[in-house]
Amino acid sequence: MSVAEFNGILTLAIFLPIAGSIAIAIFFSGNSVKWAAAVITGIELVITAYIFNTYRSSDGGLTLVDHITNWIPAELGLHIEYYLAVDGISAPLVLLTGLLGLVSVFASWKITHRTKEHFMWLLALQGAVIGVFTSLDFFLFFLFWELELIPMYFLISIWGSGRKEYSAMKFLIFTILGSAFMLIGILALYFSPGINTFNMIEIAQLIPQSELIIPASWLFLLTIIGFAVKLPVVPFHTWLPDAHTDAPTAASVMLAGVLLKMGGYGLLRVSSSMFPDQMLEFGWLLATLGVINIIYGAAITVRQSDLKRLIAYSSVSHMGFVLLGLASIAGTSSALGVTGAALQMFTHGTITGLLFLTIGFIYDRTHTRQIPELGGLVSRMPILTVSLVIAGLASLGLPGTSGFVAEITIFLGTFPAWQIHTVIGALGVVLTAGYILWMIQRSVFGPVNKKYSDITDASFVETIPIAILIIAIIGVGVYPSLISDMLAEGITPILNAVR
Repeated sequence: MSVAEFNGILTLAIFLPIAGSIAIAIFFSGNSVKWAAAVITGIELVITAYIFNTYRSSDGGLTLVDHITNWIPAELGLHIEYYLAVDGISAPLVLLTGLLGLVSVFASWKITHRTKEHFMWLLALQGAVIGVFTSLDFFLFFLFWELELIPMYFLISIWGSGRKEYSAMKFLIFTILGSAFMLIGILALYFSPGINTFNMIEIAQLIPQSELIIPASWLFLLTIIGFAVKLPVVPFHTWLPDAHTDAPTAASVMLAGVLLKMGGYGLLRVSSSMFPDQMLEFGWLLATLGVINIIYGAAITVRQSDLKRLIAYSSVSHMGFVLLGLASIAGTSSALGVTGAALQMFTHGTITGLLFLTIGFIYDRTHTRQIPELGGLVSRMPILTVSLVIAGLASLGLPGTSGFVAEITIFLGTFPAWQIHTVIGALGVVLTAGYILWMIQRSVFGPVNKKYSDITDASFVETIPIAILIIAIIGVGVYPSLISDMLAEGITPILNAVR
C-alpha cells in the first residue's frame, strides 16, 4: 500500500462509533449500555468539533486528509483508494452528525426493549453517515451510503410504532432502488476509457477529456436519481412521511437531521462538481422540482393532524429550498444561492431534529401525536413548550434564528437567476407560517385537557439535548458566518468549474 498522506482523525471519527457499537455488544449490559453510548457519542462530538475547527482555521481546500493510493490495487480487479478528507461543504455536516449523534442517545434514554441493540445501531449509523460526508473515493462513498441503510432499517422496524415493518421496508426499497441507478452511473464512469479510478477529484478532472461509455447527461441524471430519493424530491418522497411517523424518536432525529442531507451533499459533491455543464443544462429542472417540493410539501402539511407526519411533510417542503438554491448555479455567478442551500441543510438538521425530539418527549407523556387531542400543555410542560415554540419559529424563518438566515440567503441568491421560481417558492414561507403557528396554538396553548393534569415536564437528561439544539439554532441565527463563510469556501471551486 502506498500512503500519500494519513492524518488519522477522520478515520477515527468514522470507526470510533462503529467500534463502540461492537464494544457495547460484547462488554456492556443493562444501564451501562446507555452511559457507554453517551460517552462514545460525547467523544465523537468533541472529535467532530475538532474537525470543524481545524478546517475553520485552515487555508481552505482539502483538510485532515487520509489517503492510501493503492488500498486495493488495480491488479486485483479494481483500483480503489482509501481517500478521506473534509472541505467547507463536508466539515459542517460532520459536526452536525456528531451533534445529533449525542442528541439521539439522550432521546433514547428511556428505551427498555432490546436496549443494547438499539444503541448499537445508533452508533453504527453515526459512523456510516460520517463516512459518506468524508469519502472522496466513489467505492468508499457508495459503501458507506449503503451501510447506513442497515441500522436505520432495524431502528424503524424493531423500535418503531404503527406500521413499522411496512415503513422500514418502504424506506429500504426506495433507497436501494435509488442507489441502483447511482451505482450504474459510478460503474459507467469507472469503466470509461481514460478514467479507471474511483477517485472523485480525479474523475472530475478526467470527465471532459474522456470518452464516456454513457453520455454525460445520462450519467448526471443517473446519479441525481439516487440523491433525489434520499433528499427526497417529489415524486420520490412517499417513503419519508411513513418512515418518520413510525420511527422511534432517535431514528427520526437522525433521519431528518443527517440522512436527508446525504442527498443534498451528493448533489453538491457529485452532480455539481463532476457535471458542471449538465448543471447548467438542467438548472431549470432543479429549480422547477424545488418549487414543486416547496409548495406541494407545504400544502400537504397544512392538512396533517399527526405531529410527526406534519413535520415529515414540512421536511419535504424545506428540502425544496435546497434544490432551489442549487439551481442558482445555472443562472448567476454568485455563490449566495448555493451557500444558502448548503446552510439550509445544516440549519434544517438542527431545527427538525429539535422538533422531532420535542414531539417524541410529548408523545412519551401523552401517548398521542394527534393535535386535536392535545392542548393546554404549556401549564404542565413549560420547557417542552419553549422547545416546540423555538423550533417552530425557526422552521418558519423567524429573524434571529438559523432558519431565517438560510432561507433569505437562498432567495437573495436565486432571484437573479430564477425570478418566477423564487417568487413562487417564497409563497411556501407563508404556508409554513400557517401550519407551524396552527400546530403550536392547537398543541400547547388553548384549553387544558384534564386527562393531562398529571403529566410532567422534561427531565434533566431530556433538557440536555434540547438545550444543545436551541443553542445551535440561535447561535447560527445570530452569527451565521460561523457556518456560511466555511460553506462559501467549499462551494467556490464548484462555481469556478461551472463558469
